[in-house]
Amino acid sequence: MTQASLRDRCAGPRADLAAATAAALLVVAAVLVGRHLQDTRRTLFVHWPPLFADWSPHLGPGTPAAVLVAGAVVAYGPSVAARLPWRRLLLAAWAAALAWTWSLALVDGWRRGVAGRLTTRNEYLTVIGRFPDIPAALRDFTQHIVSGSPDPWPAHIAGHPPAATLTFVLLDRIGLRGGGWAGAWCITVGATACAAVLVAVRALADERLARRAAPFLVLAPAAVWVGASADGYFAAVAAWSVALTALAVTGRSVAWAAGGGLLFGLTCYLSYGLTLFALIGAAVLVAGRRRVRERPVLPLLFLAGAAVVPAVFTLTGFDWWEGYRLLVVRYHQGVGGTRPYGYWVWANLACTVLVTGVATAAGLRRAGALLVRRRTAPRAEARLAFVVAAAVLALLVADLSGMSKAETERIWLPFAMWLLPAGALLPGPRAWLAAQAVLALLLNHLLFTGW
Repeated sequence: MTQASLRDRCAGPRADLAAATAAALLVVAAVLVGRHLQDTRRTLFVHWPPLFADWSPHLGPGTPAAVLVAGAVVAYGPSVAARLPWRRLLLAAWAAALAWTWSLALVDGWRRGVAGRLTTRNEYLTVIGRFPDIPAALRDFTQHIVSGSPDPWPAHIAGHPPAATLTFVLLDRIGLRGGGWAGAWCITVGATACAAVLVAVRALADERLARRAAPFLVLAPAAVWVGASADGYFAAVAAWSVALTALAVTGRSVAWAAGGGLLFGLTCYLSYGLTLFALIGAAVLVAGRRRVRERPVLPLLFLAGAAVVPAVFTLTGFDWWEGYRLLVVRYHQGVGGTRPYGYWVWANLACTVLVTGVATAAGLRRAGALLVRRRTAPRAEARLAFVVAAAVLALLVADLSGMSKAETERIWLPFAMWLLPAGALLPGPRAWLAAQAVLALLLNHLLFTGW
């Protein structure tokens, strides 16, 4: 081996470690600066900046299971993911993600960790009784967004289009009442985001990379917030929108395009900010542009599907644009108008490090390097890097908008899911997976997160 080739082989791991260290230092800076700002100015409105959390070292009934799941995935995840037949891998990944998310949630106990999460004063279940007539409630929805209006909605209901609240209203109507069922819904559906991302990575890049990404998606620190917040459910809907679109543009049935569009439309009515998933969807279309040129009906089917949910809500009487305009007013009426942009515009990125882990930071470095030399990079890796870069772009646009100051560990879960596959680009996955697991366990056992 020549000295030059030896340097090339060593440079990658050293650069990976440097990227991970830089990400960790960003978190340390956000903690120290945030602590100073909160102690002196009281303008951050979080108790353990940059996270919406309280310092609360504790153990719980989920602790043994969380440690066992983490150890099993670190020890056997890469080899099992390489061997299992594809469909069984998808089911196994979902099951493992469920086990990881449930065990982390139960570290806080059943009431604090699951059943009580969506019943607090700002959460969705507090307004179930205000939807006896769903069409009438939708027609009147925007009249209660701004603070000072008659019976203003609590923060989360006002901050989202009504499909978010309506999900829990419908669960109540079919007999799945209360915080326990709501939390179980968010965890169970949210964990499917893992499988959705794997489907998309296999379609757009290749199966080898999808298999390498699987343990990183299963053992994501993001699971701390998927269990149990509604944003975990939102992340799954958005992820399946991208996955179905990816299937459509890579040679599968064109009908998948309509399904992808339908879920994208629903995504936009679950959270205003998730309209930025259009950037990830556009990246999928670019990656599959040959198929799109051959079958120009694909974009039309996607758009037709995407129009369904907006049409239903508009005909029922809800105006999405008016809702968003009033949300901006409400946002600046509350703590969003006080929290300093100059801190959160970079501290939000520290939150993302905590959600996605240092392994993702190292993987993103490799993805960036692939894009720089995309003409000579392996095709599959370059495609994966391209889609991950689209997710980074969407996240940065959300950050610069100033409409996501703090609490992004929850709000940005849908984007975070698409950063995690960058772990597939890393050599020596077990060490990186161990770092991911340790981070998640420390977060869940040292802090009591607000979501």
